[in-house]
Amino acid sequence: MKLASSLCYFAFLLTSVAVRGSDSQQVCTGTENKLSTLSDLEQQYRTLRKYYDSCEVVMGNLEITSIDRSRDLSFLRSIREVTGYVLVALNQFDYLPLENLRIIRGTRLYEDRYALAIFLNYRRDGNFGLRQLGLNNLTEILHGGVYVDKNKFLCHADTIHWQDIVKNARSDHLVVPSNSSSTCQRCQRVCNGRCWGPKESQCQSLTKTVCAEQCDGRCFGPYVSDCCHKECAGGCSGPKDTDCFACTNFNDSGACVTQCPQPFVYNPTTFQLEHNPRAKYTYGAFCVKKCPHNFVVDHSSCVRACPSNKMEVEENKIKMCIPCTDICPKACDGIGTASLQAAQTVDSSNIDRFINCTKINGNLVFLITGIKGDAYHHIEALDPEKLNVFRTVREITGKIIIHIYIYIYFI
Repeated sequence: MKLASSLCYFAFLLTSVAVRGSDSQQVCTGTENKLSTLSDLEQQYRTLRKYYDSCEVVMGNLEITSIDRSRDLSFLRSIREVTGYVLVALNQFDYLPLENLRIIRGTRLYEDRYALAIFLNYRRDGNFGLRQLGLNNLTEILHGGVYVDKNKFLCHADTIHWQDIVKNARSDHLVVPSNSSSTCQRCQRVCNGRCWGPKESQCQSLTKTVCAEQCDGRCFGPYVSDCCHKECAGGCSGPKDTDCFACTNFNDSGACVTQCPQPFVYNPTTFQLEHNPRAKYTYGAFCVKKCPHNFVVDHSSCVRACPSNKMEVEENKIKMCIPCTDICPKACDGIGTASLQAAQTVDSSNIDRFINCTKINGNLVFLITGIKGDAYHHIEALDPEKLNVFRTVREITGKIIIHIYIYIYFI
């Protein structure tokens, strides 16, 4: 059990890495664990805190699961943006302090539907559970719906005008409670029936359904002069592209833009493309002068890895993807190594792992059971044509082992 817990903890570490984004914003990598948790709930909380403490932008999904009622979650207040989905489930705390979260982009959705999923946050054998959604500043969900259900003690979720927050959600992707518990307090009168909690400071801010017809998106008041810039998301404090609370496309040093400054610009005098000294790379929804250390540059974007038709090179201390002139270098595991540790021979079950390989780390082993098939392990015979995959191999770090069986029949 101890070993399993350690392995799970290591997996959490790999999926939660903090990096520094543009304008010194703390950018953190999200997770994709869904409802799976560590066996040690103390470790679960420590991991959550370690990787989201001081985090402002979550690149991926924000998953808060299986946290008990006594935990201090105030560190979540720093989060302003989530690019994937937000999942809050199976918890016992009474307040969700995501008070500064402005926008959920929904680039990934929970169960392919929901950008915000909040459910089963209570203890069945007690009176502990989620009572307030501290999402006071959430004003934009760019893609995906909302699922808020089965939270026994939750108040005010039914008072929220979710259509004002969600950009283009289908009606069947908006699942919210129809009424709060009779023990819930009413919204303050100044909130006009829309609030996240019982205080005046918890009124919902409407930034879409109250806008003038001429507004192309969000607004900061009911008049035509109160329209936000078209690149704004989640509302604004004024009409300029620098007044946005969040950006629909990209944030370039505080200004919301359609695209980041490109590597080359056209000179109408020389009729030539020239290097742009103001060029920046796209990293999520930000324009950055330099990609994080664990990313590479492809065209003008920061990517985790080069595509299959390109290879990674380093130029002027910048890791970049360039097109391969021939077959792209590709290292693959040999028989009995790493992902093929349990394999004894090349056979029909693993032959496709060697497609486009130029280097084999380990051995290539060919046994008769791989060629003719292995009925005991339910492995079919190998199609000889598939052996052509090895035409691309240029280097083998181990050996080539071929066992040839010759049967001589004496008459």
